[in-house]
Amino acid sequence: MVSKRIRWWIVWTLFGSTVVNYIDRQTFSVLAPVISHELHFSHTDLSHIISAFQVSYAGMWLIGGVMLDVVGTRLGLSLAVIWWSAISMLTGLANSVSSFSAFRFLLGIGEGCNWPGASKTVAEWFPAGERGVAVAIFDSGSSVGGALAAIAVPWIAIVFGWRYAFVQSGILGFIWLAVWLTVYHPLDRHPRVSTEERTLIAAGRDTPAESAQKGLGRWRVLLKHPNTWGIVLGRSLTDPIWWFYVFWLPQYLSDARGFSLKQIAAFAWIPFVAADIGNFTGGLASGFLIRRGMPVIRARKWVCVASSLPILAGIPAATTHNPYLAVLLISIAVWGYASWSTMGLTFPSDLFPQDVVATVTGVSGLGAGLAGAAFTLLVGWLVDKFSYFPAFFLAGTVPLLATVCVLAIIRPPPPSRMEQAVC
Repeated sequence: MVSKRIRWWIVWTLFGSTVVNYIDRQTFSVLAPVISHELHFSHTDLSHIISAFQVSYAGMWLIGGVMLDVVGTRLGLSLAVIWWSAISMLTGLANSVSSFSAFRFLLGIGEGCNWPGASKTVAEWFPAGERGVAVAIFDSGSSVGGALAAIAVPWIAIVFGWRYAFVQSGILGFIWLAVWLTVYHPLDRHPRVSTEERTLIAAGRDTPAESAQKGLGRWRVLLKHPNTWGIVLGRSLTDPIWWFYVFWLPQYLSDARGFSLKQIAAFAWIPFVAADIGNFTGGLASGFLIRRGMPVIRARKWVCVASSLPILAGIPAATTHNPYLAVLLISIAVWGYASWSTMGLTFPSDLFPQDVVATVTGVSGLGAGLAGAAFTLLVGWLVDKFSYFPAFFLAGTVPLLATVCVLAIIRPPPPSRMEQAVC
């Protein structure tokens, strides 16, 4: 059956992969209070386990991005999901810091391909005016996956044991794979896309489909381009904040607020819902400004500026004596982060030819992942030596510097010289 809206079916399928991705990675974080108590892990031990994931995850944003540009999204994402789902199931066998670190490192190898692949697909399938919303849809899967993990994983652990929770999480990826192979094909040979939809997508493109240069020369030019580094710095100074809230929130609620596993299940999902709203806030706001005539890059930048302000709410979250007010303030902070992040993930498809979008996204993911790993290790040390407050303070203020970098470095190339400007 020919459809006029295949692109939306595809992006909602990518939303599904992001949901599964986050359920798999969050299973350990949600269970960390139980695992650390049973196996006698310190905060520093937890930071080593978490950072093992982040290092491999960071590397695969780059390696996976290049791979996806070479083999295509259909095959690349299929292999990635098979890998990370199998590793997630095997994590239930871990029983030490080293074994957990090894499995988490392997998990990051697969999961690092999801965002470069999704960003590449959006660049191929969506006109500029819809791109922000499309990114918001697939990226919001991280919030939904995190919320579902916070609700479901504790109950699975309570009923069946924490090791079984890893198996349950891994099974979801194989279910998603069957849907993906049915829904997604490249635009130029999709059996169900209509002529009308092809025309709409082609008319709304503001970047070329292919770079002027080929081979290794294309990658060298990308690394010299200021816009590449504007994207890298922006994400490297914001993504660690998300990692902090994602990985440390359950442990923080247990340590500083005295929450039990049931209470974590009851409250830890709320910031993820706020982040989900933030994804759509950023996507819809930038789309609104573009439809009102504001240039695309200027609209994205204005959203970054506005989104950096609510992130500051994380600072008083660490000082309030009311645990429920703390959850509310954290939710406001991650709402702002998610809105900012949607713009950070949209910039590559706004600024670069489609055949290098996954690579540019991968370079920025590498920087963000390594910065996140360093911040995770820092958090573990700060909590063991001092308290959570210094980490919350940094999480609230560093994104302001990210916004300054985006405003100062990223520039839209002249429309008539788009390809020459980037390649």
